Amino acid sequence: MYRYDEFDRIFVAERVAQFRDQVRRRLAGELSEEEFRPLRLQNGLYLQLHAYMLRIAIPYGTLSSRQLRMLAHIARRYDRGFGHFTTRQNIQFNWIKLEETPDILADLATVEMHGLQTSGNCIRNVTADHWAGVAPDEIEDPRIWSEIVRQWSTLHPEFSFLPRKFKIAVTGAPNDRAAVKVHDIGLRMHRNADGEAGFEVIVGGGLGRTPMIGKTIREFLPKRHLLSYLEAILRVYNEYGRRDNLFKSRIKILVHEIGAAEMTRRVEEEWAQIRGGALDLPIETIAGIAAQFSPPAYAPQPASVPQIDALRFAEPAFARWLKTNVAAHRKSGYAIVTLSLKPEGGPPGDASAAQMDAVADLADQHGFGEIRVSHEQNLLLPHVPRAALPALWRALGGLNLATPNAGKITDIICCPGLDYCSLANARSIPVSQRLTRRFNDLARVHDIGDLKIKMSGCINACGHHHVGHIGLLGVDKGGEEFYQITLGGSAEGDASLGAILGPAVSSAEVVDAVETLVETYIAERRQGERFLDTYRRVGAAPFKERLYAVA
Repeated sequence: MYRYDEFDRIFVAERVAQFRDQVRRRLAGELSEEEFRPLRLQNGLYLQLHAYMLRIAIPYGTLSSRQLRMLAHIARRYDRGFGHFTTRQNIQFNWIKLEETPDILADLATVEMHGLQTSGNCIRNVTADHWAGVAPDEIEDPRIWSEIVRQWSTLHPEFSFLPRKFKIAVTGAPNDRAAVKVHDIGLRMHRNADGEAGFEVIVGGGLGRTPMIGKTIREFLPKRHLLSYLEAILRVYNEYGRRDNLFKSRIKILVHEIGAAEMTRRVEEEWAQIRGGALDLPIETIAGIAAQFSPPAYAPQPASVPQIDALRFAEPAFARWLKTNVAAHRKSGYAIVTLSLKPEGGPPGDASAAQMDAVADLADQHGFGEIRVSHEQNLLLPHVPRAALPALWRALGGLNLATPNAGKITDIICCPGLDYCSLANARSIPVSQRLTRRFNDLARVHDIGDLKIKMSGCINACGHHHVGHIGLLGVDKGGEEFYQITLGGSAEGDASLGAILGPAVSSAEVVDAVETLVETYIAERRQGERFLDTYRRVGAAPFKERLYAVA
């Protein structure tokens, strides 16, 4: 895990002091809201429907137990006792008082955290595979490269005021768990014919008003050239990205308008001028950062744990949890465990202060004090001895964090929606709560299988609805909340955008509509098919016929 050096500590402390003075001036009336707005956004502070919201960066989704306890403290002391984990591997606090924000940032600084670049037209929090460093299929730990990108991009003088916000994701494995194809830049590690590890560079992905799948502009980039190539991409975007129209300002629009081939040509031309210079990464720099992500001191573990087999047969809920929430680890005798933040009737992605404190304790007890945040709004313990799984399961059950639904229909991705966000057209959280109550039979949930529902309260797509197997988008129709349904999306290696099925359905009808879609899938599926597989094979017609009773 990366630890601050002296520069980091001084830099963050100075920013806290600066913002404290800015808040003082705002409260004294010396700054107008128009003058204050860019200053607060640079520190992750938004003004939402009911209160200020503070967004805190969790770089590449990695937390220490000490940091998680601090987040619990902030939830308890400054908010209403909970925090909301987001699809960007951040955490948001939705009930913040302006006058207390400098104290929050000062508290965060004591555990090497901040809200920098969680807002604004800059390079946002860099995300990565939440199984980084422990995935059996991994080529290299993507957090190493995410940290290098974070250091390069933080307050980069050329890229602090881009045409629009800019998002980068990194995966170190062939199986994409970081949604790299729907980012402004996606980096996928792989090996060339000579066995050398490097990056496939994908540019121009993104969701929102104009969703697009990214285009590969370089099949293989040697690791030492990573920063110079990213610099070239950002320079091209900074020069040619549109600033005259907010809705056409993202890099995906530039790639779409000039074409992937021309984008490649411009980037390669720019890169030719800077490659081999100061941005080339020395081996010792890479090694120094890699050393901070060295594996923990794993103790030898037994290959077989009889109590797991015994409990699996005695407790069906434990067997389901093992199947969905426990994944193979690259180290024999260990496991990766997902802590579901999607219990029946709960707001997706929310964790209470008590839960955060308890998870920090469990991480210390069973996982070397490390926690991960996934872009699917769950927490993970990445280093659990398999022998500890029964005890961990019981502890998580007492915390309402053991719902065996990772990757299933109730593992819903959901934005805060109209309950909090001033941009939203409809509520998201109540619909997700109703869906988890409707699909509360765990045997049925597991029979349905892998099915990802993703929901957004507005076209900005913070809930990634475009890439849900079933996507739900809140829309306003004459002051009433309706939901547009898309089918067939995916954010994984087979990335695709969902297609609109038909007319939007009302809030009263939306849960029944989802059930109809699920019943259609069950009637049409073949042995071993996921919802997405069946949809891609049969198309939209059977789903449309059942949902809209089309003759």
